[in-house]
Parts: sequence; C-alpha cells; structure tokens
Amino acid sequence: MQIGCLVLRDFRNYRSLSYRPSARLNVLSGRNAQGKTNLLEGLGVLLTGRSFRTSRLGELPSWETAASTLSGELIHTEGTRSVRRTIQRLEDGTWQSAGDVCPWARVIVFGWQDLGILNGPPAARRNFIDGFAARLYAGHLPALLRYRQILARRNRLLQTSDAESRLAPWNEQLATVGMELIDRRRRAVAALSTELARVYPALAGTRRKVQVAYRTSLGEATEPAALLAALERRRAEELRRRLTLAGPHRDDLAIELDGTDVRAFGSRGEQRLLALALRLAEVLPVTEAAGTPPVLLLDDALSELDAVVGANVLHEIQSAEQVFLTSPEPLAVNGAARWIVDAGEVAAA
Repeated sequence: MQIGCLVLRDFRNYRSLSYRPSARLNVLSGRNAQGKTNLLEGLGVLLTGRSFRTSRLGELPSWETAASTLSGELIHTEGTRSVRRTIQRLEDGTWQSAGDVCPWARVIVFGWQDLGILNGPPAARRNFIDGFAARLYAGHLPALLRYRQILARRNRLLQTSDAESRLAPWNEQLATVGMELIDRRRRAVAALSTELARVYPALAGTRRKVQVAYRTSLGEATEPAALLAALERRRAEELRRRLTLAGPHRDDLAIELDGTDVRAFGSRGEQRLLALALRLAEVLPVTEAAGTPPVLLLDDALSELDAVVGANVLHEIQSAEQVFLTSPEPLAVNGAARWIVDAGEVAAA
C-alpha cells in the first residue's frame, strides 16, 4: 500500500498543501517547528482517522479555524482509492471527525513518545501491544473498548455499599472479554518476538539477544474461569480498595536485552534503538495480517544513533514499501526522495 498524494487544508501549520510523495523512501528535512511532524501526523490521520500525537481533535485544525480537511489517494494492488476526512467544530463547541474508512490501510509510527515503551509505566507497554494487536486482529479494538466499559462499570459498582451481592454478572463479563484480550496479546507478542530477534541485531550490528514476553498474574491459563478465580481471590481486597485488581488492565511486557531488564538498566541509546526495533518488528506481521505492507512514519528516527547504527537503520527501512523519515539535517540516501519542509511548505530538495 502507498499514499499517492496528500492534500491538507487548515491542518496544523499547513494552510494549504498538495504533496505527492515517492512510492518508496521519503526523507523530510528542515529546522525544528517547520511542520515535519505535522506532515507525518496528517499522513497518519488520512490513513486511520486518528492522530498519533493527541486525542483532542480541536488541536488539529490551524489556529482560529473551525475545520480541517484532509484528502488523498491510497494505492493498493487492486487499484487507487480516494479518501477524504474532515475535522470540524460543531455549534455546541465540540469537535467531530468524519470521513472514509479504508479497512486495509495500516500505518506504523515511531516518535520520541515511544521511549515510554521502555521507561514508562505499564500502561505505556499495554497501549503499545494493544495498538499492534489491533493492526493484526480486526476484533481486538472493539473488544478492548468493551473491556474498558465493563471495567469502568465494575469499578463504579465497587464504590457502592451493596457491591458484593451484585458483582457476579460483571465478573463473568470481565472474565470472558478479558481472556479474549489476553489471548490476542499473547499471540501478538509471540509474532513480535520472532521478528524482533532478527530486526534488533540487524540494527545494532551485534549478536545481542533481545526478548519480549507477556506478563500476567494468570500465568499460562487460557480459560475465563482462571480470571474468575483470580477475581474471587481478590474480592475482599477489591471491596476494601473499591478497585478491580485482576485482569488484563494490570498486565505488562517484560523486555530484556541479554537477560537484563532494559526498562530499568538500559542506556538511553539502547532504549531508543530498541524502541525503534520494536516498531520495525511490526512490519512483517502486519503485512501478513493485512495483505499489504503498512506505511512507515518515522519521526527523527536516527537521532542519538551513531553513524554505523544509523546506516543499518537506513538499510532496514529501504526494504519496506513506503517510508517517511524526518530529520533536522539533510540526509543523502541512495534512492530516496528528498524534501525540504519550511514554514508549512514542502519542496523537493
């Protein structure tokens, strides 16, 4: 899959932009605050309808405008599809996003925020694996939203005086949907781990062993009965603390490099490279699941990497289909289309 063209109107610092990228590697360079990340964001919104930077729709339109439009062409093996999205402020002051849905469109984004996968709280790692699983399995995101609704209602019930007598039906729902999530997360982690074992040594230029494992208090259990039993064991404590203490919302990822927990002991450079490797390890599983390669949006991916590792990264991403790579400095990469981003305008270098 490729993005054939992108047209932005009143999106971030782009008042008007018509951009036709290369079908392969696109290097976007320019000073800070000129619109490089905004352009990647626009590409991502066109593909998925969501921003990888914010959940607040009102931040996307240009300053003091009431609407943004994004349109473009997506190229697939079966032909070209036109896509259009709008983000507008309604009369009540809320913001609404509407537009075309393209079920086979996939995008993988790397940015500074991905360091949180390595050094952030467990929620950051759960969000990472849920995002990956959603690109692999169509039912994962709806199940995740359903689980969060059940969890919120169960937590509200735990705030009441008669909670104990009313928990049973909520426990059953939480256990059923929760084990669905755990099953997909486990399969996603297995696929990621296999590809990561190839990608990380290729980037680092070493034979260091990297491992990713899914950690849950349920061990290897696969049936909802195991989660029901865990809820029963924690019932007294839950009633005391008024909070659900068992389920996939409490799980985590273990990430190790040569048997050492990278989250606690890895250097910043190791963490940044491993975060990038985790994203690039998504490419093959997502391609196989969707039937078409994802678009890669890599924001300042070479920052803090030495020249040898940077060259390895460039070699790895050139085997992908369509890639957008930002850099504060111009990069001379064989076969790449080079673009200069300056004050909301994009020109060929």
